[in-house]
Amino acid sequence: MAPELRHLRYLLAVAEQGNFTRAAEQLRISQPTLSQQTKQLERTVGVQLLDRTGPAVRLTDAGEAYAHYARRALRDLAAAERAVLDVADLTRGSLRLAVTPTFTAYLVGPLVAELHARHPGITVDVRELAQDRIEAELLADRLDLGIAFHGPHLPGVAATPLFTESLTLVTRAPAPEPAVLTARDLGECQLALLSGDFATREHIDDYLGRHRVTPRIAVEANSIQALTEIVRRTPLATVLPDAVTHEHPGLAPVALDPPLPARTVTLLRRESGYRSAAAREFTRLTREVVRSRGYAPA
Repeated sequence: MAPELRHLRYLLAVAEQGNFTRAAEQLRISQPTLSQQTKQLERTVGVQLLDRTGPAVRLTDAGEAYAHYARRALRDLAAAERAVLDVADLTRGSLRLAVTPTFTAYLVGPLVAELHARHPGITVDVRELAQDRIEAELLADRLDLGIAFHGPHLPGVAATPLFTESLTLVTRAPAPEPAVLTARDLGECQLALLSGDFATREHIDDYLGRHRVTPRIAVEANSIQALTEIVRRTPLATVLPDAVTHEHPGLAPVALDPPLPARTVTLLRRESGYRSAAAREFTRLTREVVRSRGYAPA
């Protein structure tokens, strides 16, 4: 008897959870059924796949090899199912997109709005993730596209440059005088900054460190929306992509001299992954929107 798809899913669930009870709860089946089905799979392939002797259930060496191909088979099947459902005329379809956090403040809205205006039958799942998570999810085929920054990237992830993003000082509008601040002037400003788990904060800290500036940080936030609202309502300044001010009329950019180093924004995808009609159209629209909004070329 050939293994069935449920056998592969059951094996991978046990391997992931390290426990039959938790895996059964995840799969919404009984623990005895799960145990019986994994043993049936082992009889079918003729080798022990799970080591049940320790405190946690783990894959044997043979199980590791089998699980590698089981994951690939399930991933390829999911891609095949999407391909069957994919409609080239874009009357329906789906797109799984992830972005690093700052893009939710100025880029995601215009992109999704343009896609929805032209192709309202396409459903979009948007997630905000750190760049390493985006690349891992792409390789696991849990995402179609990601928007993040230029590499280095994980093997198997293809990156297409989109535009150059500039960071600048951002205050509530209208911008105060002078129109240009030096790095040393920045040390006199009271700041509201993103927290240290943001890549953008690392970028800011590197700049301040190079210019020997000790920042006066009044607020730290792990939300772009919270940060923009705080700056809009207080005398505090922040450092964000200058494009954020295009989407928030209550904010104004203030140039820095020298400027913060620019970053190359990239569109990420899995090199060998199936590219749906929705993903291809979103890629085309992204280039179009970037050009129309006048972002600096990559």
